[in-house]
Amino acid sequence: MQYRIPVYQPDLSGNEKAYVAECLDSTWISSKGRFIEIFERNFANYVDAPYAATVCNGTVALHLALLALGIGPGDEVIVPTLTYVASVNAIRYVGAVPVFVDSLADTWQVDPDDVERKIGPRTRAVMAVHLYGGACEMERLAATCARHRLLLVEDCAEAIGTRLFGRHVGTFGDVATFSFFGNKTITTGEGGMIVCRNAELDARLRHLRGQGLVAHREYWHDEVGYNYRMTNICAALGVAQLERVDAILNGKIELATRYRTRLSGTPLTFQGVRSGEESSYWMVTALTPSERQRDQLRSALSAGGVETRPIFHPVHTMPMYREDSEQYPVAVNIASRGLNFPSWQSLSEDGFEIIIDLILAHFGETA
Repeated sequence: MQYRIPVYQPDLSGNEKAYVAECLDSTWISSKGRFIEIFERNFANYVDAPYAATVCNGTVALHLALLALGIGPGDEVIVPTLTYVASVNAIRYVGAVPVFVDSLADTWQVDPDDVERKIGPRTRAVMAVHLYGGACEMERLAATCARHRLLLVEDCAEAIGTRLFGRHVGTFGDVATFSFFGNKTITTGEGGMIVCRNAELDARLRHLRGQGLVAHREYWHDEVGYNYRMTNICAALGVAQLERVDAILNGKIELATRYRTRLSGTPLTFQGVRSGEESSYWMVTALTPSERQRDQLRSALSAGGVETRPIFHPVHTMPMYREDSEQYPVAVNIASRGLNFPSWQSLSEDGFEIIIDLILAHFGETA
């Protein structure tokens, strides 16, 4: 179905065309070219991390991060069940076992108490997924990992621009990954980034992403590697996007504030933001009182030409990860009642009013 108001739309109104044209004119269109280094340097500076390495998407970023940390068969990685499936798939890619944990009822982020409960003798790492632009309680998770000598991985695919106590997410753990898919806050079409604070780990990541090629011998590979490199064209888009990241974020924050203000009298409950957290509001996301009401609201908006999306299904409910012994009531409840509204910062005033009018009319009819 073609919606007149999609749930997301990238803003490519800056130097994107000029930088891509430069790539075409130079013929540097694959995994070498000046924009790759520029994007890595500028992104590292933006999040205040010493090292940043580009990759071809956010999922392979997670795969490489786990590989470079030495996580593999026999290891367990604690991960929230309320996440996009890629977070969990990457754990399986390296042969490790995902151990699911529940979420917090207010912020919907991973529950630190449940993380503590799930630590066992085979636990090697905790994966903190910053959901929908919010931030996990990284100070607690970092302390837990330090106390139990566990690795801490941050999945920041949805959290570009998100800060906690003034510090960008992705700088609390041992390694962090970002996504630049077309619906992310900044986009390269497809692409990702891995950031870390350790020079040896950064070198390891770069070695693995380039087929395990040694530095000083042509076509000599000393281990199984992967072709996970970003193209110069994608990096050119990233450089242009990053030039305007603050304006993009300001627009998203303003849009989220307007949603919350205009819909304050409805039965909707928006994702909580705790003290010290600066959400980037990747998606404006809310809960209805029940699953049935969520589905009815989505149908009403769809009939009006407005696209919405449900919150992610908890991964433990999917066939390849289904568990019978554990229950995750908070995550299941959130997923059953949640939806994403159109969340792109350049949404027109007319478009925004159409959405608000449809929502208010719907609740007026069903009250």
